[in-house]
Amino acid sequence: MTLTRRTLLRNSGTALASLSAAASVASTAEQTPSHANKPAQGGATYVLVHGTWHGGWVWRDVADRLIAKGHQVFTPTCTGCGERLHLTGPEVGLETHITDIVNVIEYEELNNVILVGHSFSGLTITGVADRLRERIERIVFFDALVPRPGRMSGVPKDPATGDYPAWWRARQQHFIEGYQMDLWQDYPMDMLVPPDYPDVAAKLRRLITPHPAKQWTDTLVLANSGWAGLQPTYFHCVGQTYRKSSDLMVGPARGPDWRFIELDIPRDGMLTHPDLVADELARLSSDHSAALQALHST
Repeated sequence: MTLTRRTLLRNSGTALASLSAAASVASTAEQTPSHANKPAQGGATYVLVHGTWHGGWVWRDVADRLIAKGHQVFTPTCTGCGERLHLTGPEVGLETHITDIVNVIEYEELNNVILVGHSFSGLTITGVADRLRERIERIVFFDALVPRPGRMSGVPKDPATGDYPAWWRARQQHFIEGYQMDLWQDYPMDMLVPPDYPDVAAKLRRLITPHPAKQWTDTLVLANSGWAGLQPTYFHCVGQTYRKSSDLMVGPARGPDWRFIELDIPRDGMLTHPDLVADELARLSSDHSAALQALHST
């Protein structure tokens, strides 16, 4: 099912206030204010996972709005990213990030989770869902890579030669310390937001950090069908002006078993349009609540 929401004005939601230097180094607990909260009656539990070069901070504005709606929200930062950059190393990879999120869900004793992943954390959340199927209510890919046979890593090797593609080998030449990807070496700001959002761009320049390349190159191994059967949902950010997410990212998400939603926002739309993104995520919870009420009334 495809839902299109293109009635937004480009300039809506752009006036994000600049964060102070102190806020940019806030602790994980401060960036995840819902740790002490429980969802209100009828509220849902969300775990929002950041993508490459980002940290939990990227979901902060959306999390605040979901919490105000009565939901419980966690925005963990994966090892070697954001405020956990100091924990990086050549061994940090996809398995590390999957374990990071699995541990949040298990140690916070979360159930009926709406698990959301941005960009290449589509790999991460699929691995999490595969291990914790009984705890995941719905899996949501926010302009993210959908793993499937033939694309179980961010950088698939040539099946004939076993070699990485030429573009990746070229990128490896300027990795930081040989294992960290530097966004600014490979992409302009337009990769995340177009020039219309200078305040957001300034925030990104402050907070973007190198990313462990192994999270892209590790192969995702599934034992329990990954995202299949978990009400998979895809948010396609069609307002992206630079390198729009292609079918290589979207993969099977246009299929009949998926809910496919188009949003006229950039790739980092959680920063440019937090109200819209929070409303769309909350709508998923509303759909679930209605389904539960119908089930209990029968």
